[in-house]
Amino acid sequence: MVTQPGKPAPDTTRRSERSRRAIYEAALDLVAETGYPRTTVEGIAARAGVGKQTIYRWWGSKADVLLEAFLDLSEQAAADAGQVPYAIPDTGDLAADLKLVLRLTVDQMADPRFEAPGRALAAEGLVNERLGREFVAKLLEPQLQLYVTRLRSAQHAGQVRADVDPRIALELFVSPLAQRWLQHTGPITHEYTDTLVDYALFGLAPR
Repeated sequence: MVTQPGKPAPDTTRRSERSRRAIYEAALDLVAETGYPRTTVEGIAARAGVGKQTIYRWWGSKADVLLEAFLDLSEQAAADAGQVPYAIPDTGDLAADLKLVLRLTVDQMADPRFEAPGRALAAEGLVNERLGREFVAKLLEPQLQLYVTRLRSAQHAGQVRADVDPRIALELFVSPLAQRWLQHTGPITHEYTDTLVDYALFGLAPR
C-alpha cells in the first residue's frame, strides 16, 4: 500500500475494531426490531455498513455474531455501572447478598437491550447444540460458579449445611427465575426473587 508523504499509514486495527463494534450494534438492533428468525447476516452487514465477507471472516453464523455481541453488551453494562462482571458480594448475610444479585438480574431481564438477544440465544441454543454449549460455557457457567463460591463461603460460616451440594442448591432460586422468564408464566419482580431466596434458604416448613 502506498501512502502520501507525511501521512501515517491507516490504522487497520482501529478500523477493524470500529467495524466489529458496528456489527455488534447492528446484530443487537435487528434482533430487537425484527426478531431472531428474520435477522440475517446480510441484514447485519448492511446495517453495520460492512461487506458480508467481513462478518464471515470473523464469525461462522448470525448466532455466533449475536452471542459475542451479547457477551460484549453484558461486559459494557457492568463497566458503565462501575461493577466487576460476574460479581456476587459477600457481606456475611447470605440472604441479602443473593437477593441483591437476583434483583439486579431481574432489572437486566427487563431491559430491552438484553431481553431480545437473551431470549433469542436461549431459544436457539435448544436446537443448535454447539451454540447451546458455547452459550452455557461463556455466559451461564461463569455466573453459576459465582453462586457456588458464595454458597461455599456460607457453608464455611455455618450458614448452610455442610452436606449441601452448592451446585444443586443454587438451582432452587436460579432455575425458577429462568423458567418464568422464558415461558412467561408470571411476573418477574424483586418481590418474586426475594421470595425464591427465602423459600430456598428457609424451606417450606413452619419456622
